[in-house]
Amino acid sequence: MKAIKVMATIDDQGQLTLDHPLLAEKSSRVEVIVLIPEEEAMEGGSQREVLTDFRQSWHEAMTGQTIPIAQVWEGLEDG
Repeated sequence: MKAIKVMATIDDQGQLTLDHPLLAEKSSRVEVIVLIPEEEAMEGGSQREVLTDFRQSWHEAMTGQTIPIAQVWEGLEDG
C-alpha cells in the first residue's frame, strides 16, 4: 500500500474536498484516514494561519525558491 499525504477541507455536508488533485491511478478505491488537529495542538497559530504558511512554503518549494540545507545549518551554528 502506498501513502500520499494531502490537505483537504470538510464542507458543511461532511464531504472532503482535496486542495489539489491526486497524482495516482484514476478510478481506484482508496483507504482514507482523516487527522483532525485538536484546538490545543494549534497554539502556535490558527488553523487558517498554519494552512496559509504551508501553502506559501509548498509554493516556494515547487518553484525552486529554496536554500541548501548546509546553509541552514551554518546559520544555526553561528547563532
